Amino acid sequence: MTLLEMSALYAESADRIRTRIVQLRAAARAEMDPEAARRLRLRAEELQPLLRETRELAVLTARYYDRSYHKHEKYTL
Repeated sequence: MTLLEMSALYAESADRIRTRIVQLRAAARAEMDPEAARRLRLRAEELQPLLRETRELAVLTARYYDRSYHKHEKYTL
C-alpha cells in the first residue's frame, strides 16, 4: 500500500468520524435525560482529537513526497 492510498483511507476514516460526531451531537440535543445527553456530548468531544489527528495524517501521507510541503512537526522524528 502506498502513502497516497493510505491518505485516501485516512480521509475516509475522518469522514466517518465526523459523521459520528454529528450524530452524537444531534442525539444529545434530542435526548430528554440530562445525564444521557451529557454522556453523548462527552463522547462527541472525545472523538475530536481522533478526528483532528486523522485529518492531519491524511494530509501528511498525501503530500509526504512533495518537496514544497512543510511536514507537520508533530509527526516528524
